[in-house]
Amino acid sequence: MPSKLDRAQVVDAALRLLDETGLDGLTLRRIATALDVKAPALYWHFANKQALLDEMATEMLRRMSAGPAVPESWQEALTGTCRTLRAALLGYRDGAKVFSGTRLTDYGHIEGQNAVLAVFVRAGFELGDAAQAFTTAYAYTIGFVIEEQAVHPVPGERAPGYDPAERAAAIDPAHGLAAAAGRDFFGGFEQRFERGLAVVVAGVEKVLGPSTPGIP
Repeated sequence: MPSKLDRAQVVDAALRLLDETGLDGLTLRRIATALDVKAPALYWHFANKQALLDEMATEMLRRMSAGPAVPESWQEALTGTCRTLRAALLGYRDGAKVFSGTRLTDYGHIEGQNAVLAVFVRAGFELGDAAQAFTTAYAYTIGFVIEEQAVHPVPGERAPGYDPAERAAAIDPAHGLAAAAGRDFFGGFEQRFERGLAVVVAGVEKVLGPSTPGIP
């Protein structure tokens, strides 16, 4: 096993290279070149690209988890977790795609997850309902950022085909509502994320909220 290379170095290089190549262009060979080693050296640490993506997602979560203490209200705990996750994913080109569907390689995130669930339980939620609220908000955030990064791969960059004016001009005038909605589909992401988060919170309260107040 090459002594000069460890898993952390490989992951760090992969995350840096991700901003240049995007997920599709990220290969073990390119990472090896960036590290000035031969590609087989990486296989001592990662059997394949998916194993590397799993560790990259875990490292992203580790960096995200070093955040502020969990608030006392379940609404703030849920929205704060989602905002922190979105900010972390937006820190990397294709960050949400890397994170989505990966298998975390350790349980370092459990302390934070447990703390958020505890806020819900103290507020009177059943554990199953707390888990449903958590996973619903998580899925909303991941999906939103995947779509956001399709339009803006990195801040300040707009991918081809997502200009609202060009889209509207290409759509049959008979479909005027769909044409006009382009500015809402492909712009104003910050405001739309917050409004969507408010919808999730309202839905959690309406559908899953406890019938009696929790015990402090």
